[in-house]
This record gives sequence, structure tokens and C-alpha cells, in this order.
Amino acid sequence: MAIKGLVLIGGCSQMLDAFNESLRCLKKTLCRFCCFPTDPLGDVETWSESVDKVLSCKAGQIAFREFLKSEYSEENILFWLACEEYKKIKTVPEMISSANRIYSEFVQTEAPRQINIDCGTRENITNNISQPTLTSFDTAQKHIYSLLARDCYPRFLKSDIYQGLLRRNDSR
Repeated sequence: MAIKGLVLIGGCSQMLDAFNESLRCLKKTLCRFCCFPTDPLGDVETWSESVDKVLSCKAGQIAFREFLKSEYSEENILFWLACEEYKKIKTVPEMISSANRIYSEFVQTEAPRQINIDCGTRENITNNISQPTLTSFDTAQKHIYSLLARDCYPRFLKSDIYQGLLRRNDSR
């Protein structure tokens, strides 16, 4: 599962090590629930088709997250993923708890992983956080998705992380 034989620059070796560790954990987790029929990186080539292909695949999410860490913008994918999970909530108490967690971690001013959204969107979420709905974060999530797709994703495709995964896949 590990990626070997790559010439890496600077801190890229450490990022690749962290990515490989994340993949090992992913494989262990997935194998507990089923026999994973294919390599989680088997569709790495399709990630170049769209940011949706990356985000719809666990291994793609891990690779993209490792890349975003290297750019100090990991909060974007973490927020996007938190919003995806939030939309699946079925109970009001769980919704309130999760909304408050997302708000305090990503949205409020000076949040530990504060996302870059316009003040109107931030203010709207702040004003409505006491009575959250499943759509409370939709505007912010769309903004972050757009940022990921327009700015981060093209750089990800050129990154040592993605290029290394492509080479690894091609060498099989």
C-alpha cells in the first residue's frame, strides 16, 4: 500500500508518509466491514476528471486532505465533509449538537479552523445557529466547494502527492 521509489522535494516525503499511514488506516477500517474488493487507489486516474470524483472516494478525500494540509487549508475539506455528514442527521438533538460543533470549529470568528467565507454568510449562520436546520450551512458549503474546485483542485492535480499516486498506479 505504501508509495515507494519517488523522488520527493522538501517536506513532500513527510506528507507522503502521512498519506500512506492514512491509507493503511482506511484499509484496516474498510476491511473490518467488508472484504474490500479493489485497491482503494484503483480509480486514482478518474480523480483528474473532476473534484467530485475526488470527493466521492474515501482515498481521494484522504489524498486531497493531505495536499490541503501542505497548503495550510485543510479546514476547507474538513468543513465540506462535516457539512455532508450534517445533512444526514435524522434527529433534532443531534442536529443542534452537530450544528454547534460545526459552528464553533469552522464558522465563528476566531474558530480554531475558521473557514474563509464572506461576512454576510457568517452573520446569517450566527443569527440562526440557535435554531439550526439541515440547510443551515448550505451557502457556506457551496462557497467552500467552489473554492476547492476552482483554486485547490487544479493545484492538487499538479501536486507531488497526486502525481506520485498516478505513477504508483501506472507501475503495477
